[in-house]
Amino acid sequence: MPQAETTSESGSDPIRVTLVQPALPAYRVPVFRELSARDGIDLTLRYATQPDLANAAPVGFRAEPIRQTTLRIAGQSIIVVPELLSLADPRRCDVLLAPWNTRSLLLRPTLARARKRGVGTVVWGHGYSKQESPKRLAMRDAIACKADAVVFYNHGGADAFRARQPASLDEGGGVFVAINSLDQTEIQRARDDWLGRPDDLAAFRAEQGLAADRPVAVFVSRLLAQNRAELLIEATAKLNERGVPLTTVIIGKGPHAESLERTVRQLDMSERVRMVGAIYGEPAIAPWFLCADVFAYPVNMGLSAIHALGYGLPIVTSADPTAHGPEFEALAHGENAMLLEELTADALADAIAAVVGDPDRQSAMSAAARATVLERFNVPVMVDGLEAAIRHAWGRVTGHQ
Repeated sequence: MPQAETTSESGSDPIRVTLVQPALPAYRVPVFRELSARDGIDLTLRYATQPDLANAAPVGFRAEPIRQTTLRIAGQSIIVVPELLSLADPRRCDVLLAPWNTRSLLLRPTLARARKRGVGTVVWGHGYSKQESPKRLAMRDAIACKADAVVFYNHGGADAFRARQPASLDEGGGVFVAINSLDQTEIQRARDDWLGRPDDLAAFRAEQGLAADRPVAVFVSRLLAQNRAELLIEATAKLNERGVPLTTVIIGKGPHAESLERTVRQLDMSERVRMVGAIYGEPAIAPWFLCADVFAYPVNMGLSAIHALGYGLPIVTSADPTAHGPEFEALAHGENAMLLEELTADALADAIAAVVGDPDRQSAMSAAARATVLERFNVPVMVDGLEAAIRHAWGRVTGHQ
């Protein structure tokens, strides 16, 4: 979608930004729309296609497809974006923002070419891997040190990089955080709509067999073995044995679904564990969140955390930050979450009971959960980080930092 050119507050020409992405998932559309709307930013998104991820329509910003292929070289998957090098051209953009991926074959030569040709560069990524190794970390840092600015998904990754690479910062490289977030607009609209119709919400609860006087835990995600959702089923059984009549709702589909269903049958939990499959669209999933008291996700959590916090759900999960995505940074033990030092069914059951068995605690944690995303983990704050990195990179190239 073509956009009208804007000028920065100083009246100068807008910064022409080319942003390269491996795909355009729906949850990123509000991010790029917000960035495109910022004063003095003239954005063009170049996005590829992933085999298992549907691209969304680029509404509210200019976007063009780009080709990306994956090769196997020496047993490793290597990403090739053939056009990447040609984007490092001052005739095409002022700042090039690219994925920070050690497997991107042309990324390092592209950064070098951009430096020679006066194009500012920003790399954006997690800044770590769940399968980290010294070699991979060194490769990732080497790439970051070649860019004018580097953007992390959370503050923890940024702080660790600053500690490892102080020389890079002395040379003018900028470190920024675009805290990984979801757009809260649709979440809060669906929440307010359902809460504004209490009779309909009560009817939904009754229809789904979610008794108002019995606590409910919800899990929402793709059903993968690494999420350890079987621990939640086991915890549900333990709580019912203790006289805590918890109902657990598991929303999602995936390769681990059959295994979870077997666990439900083996523990005779069919009346207490509801596996409802995938649910799409905020208005459809909102009542499930609003009927729940707690969001329980044993491990490997990502943006689901931000989704649940938006509905005011306290989160119960593992305390190990390396076992989660960068969104784990939104969680604070005892404030909006119960973080487990030991990930067992018993520990999970204890933490859930501590929340659902204390209405005052649950209410306070619920309020803190919503405040977390409305104040700090949202799209405008995320885009602030991206915009700051872009302006730093352009200032470093032009000498106007």
